[in-house]
Amino acid sequence: MRITGISTHVVGTPWRNLTYVQVHTDEGLTGIGETRMLGRTDALVGYLHEALANHIVGSDPFAVEDLVKRMKYGDYGRAGEIVMSGVAVIEMACWDIKGKALGVPVWQLLGGKVTDRVKAYANGWYTTERTPEAYHKAARAVMERGYRALKIDPFGTGRFELDHEQSLYAVSLIEAVRDAIGPDAELMLEMHGRFSPATAIRLARDLAPFEPAWLEEPVPPENLKALEKVAAKVDMPIATGERIHDRIEFRELFESQAADIIQPDVGHLGGIWETRKLAATAEAHYVLVAPHNVGGPVLTAASLQVGFSTPNFKILEHFNDFADADIKKVVTGAPQVVDGYFELSHAPGLGVELDVAAAAEFPQQQARFDLWAEGWEKRDPRGGGRGGAA
Repeated sequence: MRITGISTHVVGTPWRNLTYVQVHTDEGLTGIGETRMLGRTDALVGYLHEALANHIVGSDPFAVEDLVKRMKYGDYGRAGEIVMSGVAVIEMACWDIKGKALGVPVWQLLGGKVTDRVKAYANGWYTTERTPEAYHKAARAVMERGYRALKIDPFGTGRFELDHEQSLYAVSLIEAVRDAIGPDAELMLEMHGRFSPATAIRLARDLAPFEPAWLEEPVPPENLKALEKVAAKVDMPIATGERIHDRIEFRELFESQAADIIQPDVGHLGGIWETRKLAATAEAHYVLVAPHNVGGPVLTAASLQVGFSTPNFKILEHFNDFADADIKKVVTGAPQVVDGYFELSHAPGLGVELDVAAAAEFPQQQARFDLWAEGWEKRDPRGGGRGGAA
């Protein structure tokens, strides 16, 4: 079997564009991959156009390791977010083809299942007024949908510092959310790399009474020493890693022991097998895996293949029940959260198929992210804020 070509489909919303890639073969099987780029969708599509001739056409979709190696290293320049995202969409589509050809789900090819269900946590649910009352109501709605975990960034447009008044307000929002979800649900606290170490440490202590399940990206991701400083002084798990695009770059993070939970994005890290390799290294360091997942149903399905086959997999992020949920229509077989969990799927491959006609109803947009702008949390650039956040 050989790859004969690819088809690219960009599904757009005001705050995110999702790139779906179909990989076609000479035996009639087609696989699907997906990623979500941050303002670089056209660059990704351009890269895939060049990689098609240089690496993809004529390749054996069963030889995933070889294809990833050639795409990652065959152009000599160091692979970054765009290249590794391009690798990811082709790689996961090849796994989809392999699973379909063999009549088994991808998790079966990764060593088999270690669990029958993967816990989900909700994101994108707080697209409402930034008040304790509104957040309380929205958080209750999440629980009523069966979720038992959710994530929130309550810090407005905070950057490096957060003054006393803004800090008290952020605490009031978290207090309202914890009251709404009760003591047993997990509450993930997102900082989006906003703060200096001193500010992150102070805020973590202020919010400790509400028992966050983790503290995510407390400082900008470029400075590992800053993260180590926070980890040394905060008595809660530290989560990070969504903006690392090569599993090898996690080495220093593991050595520092500054993170308890890593958050690779399957759509940016080179795909399913690269993420599974990373998870195995994390397991050797007693670190849990909770992938960043702000994509649509194909990326969710790909992330779940890792989840069902990975012993140290903690939980999976899910946007698609809350922020522009209509995009679930672009596939058949979209993974669904039932009573807070994704149930094991036995469908061959990734278990999802792109509906090209439905995808065409969501044309590419000038989607923007600006989590430093007022109103970013509403994820509606047309409604006051100029962008969204992951």
